[in-house]
Amino acid sequence: MATARQHHRRGRTGFRCCSACPVHDMAEMSPMNRKLTQSLAESISKQVEHFNRTEVEFLIREFHVLMGEQTTLGRTVSGLDRGRFRSFLHNNFGMTDDMIMDGVFRTFDKDNDGFVNMREWIDGLSVFLRGTLDEKIEYCFQVYDLNSDNYISREEMFHMLKDSLIRQPTDDDPDEGIKDLVEITLKRMDHDHDGRLSFSDFEKAVRDENLLLEAFGTCLPDSMSTEAFEKLVFQEQLEQ
Repeated sequence: MATARQHHRRGRTGFRCCSACPVHDMAEMSPMNRKLTQSLAESISKQVEHFNRTEVEFLIREFHVLMGEQTTLGRTVSGLDRGRFRSFLHNNFGMTDDMIMDGVFRTFDKDNDGFVNMREWIDGLSVFLRGTLDEKIEYCFQVYDLNSDNYISREEMFHMLKDSLIRQPTDDDPDEGIKDLVEITLKRMDHDHDGRLSFSDFEKAVRDENLLLEAFGTCLPDSMSTEAFEKLVFQEQLEQ
């Protein structure tokens, strides 16, 4: 029988909770599965930054919780699909911007197969939750590079800012205000003056002013949601 805390965890990740839920079966891990998970965690922890072996083991378990319903649909899936991943971002970190969430998904999905597999999940979270400034600069640039051509274009800036800014009802054309903001941003960040942002432009601008890291939309968790997620996954699992 699942504990109240297990019910709470599944509520946070958006799953139904009932005695027939296959996720409950996963929570009751057999000795063999536990040993395999510990062995896998040992191996991954030697290759990933910012998480120790125990934390990796808990992240593996959480990944299986998120995967639970997907694995009962009569088909084999290799990881979290876009919809499930976006639900995870929304439920745990309050993200609502579809364009930014798609960018986060694309950045986690390193092999571009349309799924975030277990290793991509752990690698991605190491930067998302605990990354260095260098890692976060690279991560944010990849999120904002919507077509993955290694540049953030005027058009991409326009669409991201249009999506993320709260519109104020005025008589003016709101798109004109966003275009003006794009030009102001380019003037500040486009160091080689070619009308688009390369990684070098973005990196230099952020190092000069760290607040520009999320210039085109919130794609990293704040400290409160990070703390809440880590408590949920690491501390509460430890107490079970």
